[in-house]
Amino acid sequence: MTTPDRAAQPVRPRLLVLRALGLGDLLAGVPALRALRRAHPGHELVLAAPAELAPVAEATGAVDRLLPASAPGRAVPRTLDWTGPPPDIAVDLHGNGPPSHRLLLGLRPLKLLAFAHPELPGIEGPPWYPEEHERDRWCRLLRAYGIDADPGDLLLPRPRTASPAPGAVVLHPGAGSPARCWPVERYAAVAAGLRGRGLRVVVTGGPAEGDLVARLAKQAGLPDTDVFAGGLPFERLSALVADAHAVISGDTGIAHLAVAQGTRSVTLFGPVAPSRWGPPPDPRHRALWYGPEGDPHGRRPDPALLRVTVEDVLRAVGELPADPRP
Repeated sequence: MTTPDRAAQPVRPRLLVLRALGLGDLLAGVPALRALRRAHPGHELVLAAPAELAPVAEATGAVDRLLPASAPGRAVPRTLDWTGPPPDIAVDLHGNGPPSHRLLLGLRPLKLLAFAHPELPGIEGPPWYPEEHERDRWCRLLRAYGIDADPGDLLLPRPRTASPAPGAVVLHPGAGSPARCWPVERYAAVAAGLRGRGLRVVVTGGPAEGDLVARLAKQAGLPDTDVFAGGLPFERLSALVADAHAVISGDTGIAHLAVAQGTRSVTLFGPVAPSRWGPPPDPRHRALWYGPEGDPHGRRPDPALLRVTVEDVLRAVGELPADPRP
């Protein structure tokens, strides 16, 4: 028997997707990633995203490898650590360009899928609509290139890890900017109201939200066993969300995770409307929003967000349907 010549083996074509953003952004991009996976089953699908999102990318079932890439805020990374031949296909799921388009064009892909931009007339993609919902936007981009994409294809498999607090209501007071952070004292009042109904309440927060979580836990009188600060590993956070009674948060990543796990949720919107980032139409998910839109990067809670009251949240939790899962 002859030994195969590895050098002679065909090289698997590579498809590079740029979405170097946060947890919620990646989860909103799952339908597009899965559409690309179905359309190109023989390609290695490489996702350029923050390194800490590797477990999330794996959970989608669409990504073969994560290429670490990030930049402060929602900026475009300056470079990508891409090696070997140019990508056979590059897909810009990061933004409408031109910086993200140029980053990918610099790798000399054989084909680039991206939205049209007047500064880059060589890209014959569809137009960008600022008010479009995030999940719909990227699916429309792919459909313009002949790839069928379903915005509703967003559920993740249930995690194998056991929940640290099954049946609890999860409160998550943090968000990507102060404009999207509902006041801690209101979360504490919600916690008191829910505990008065006999529900267990736990609080979560990211690595930089320790003080915020501690303030909420203290004001709500929560025991240490019900405080999950410092950023839970994704598998454990996903398990907590998957087996929660409900998730209550602002417009941030854990709200998208609740949708991905089919867990009931109440999401407090402001300054960005749920028509752009909200959950899909489903009685399990309530989006509380009064408007108008404001500055998503503001340094104080947005006035639209502050219009949401404690009574609004408690009422929304009480109106959620029974959990259909066994």
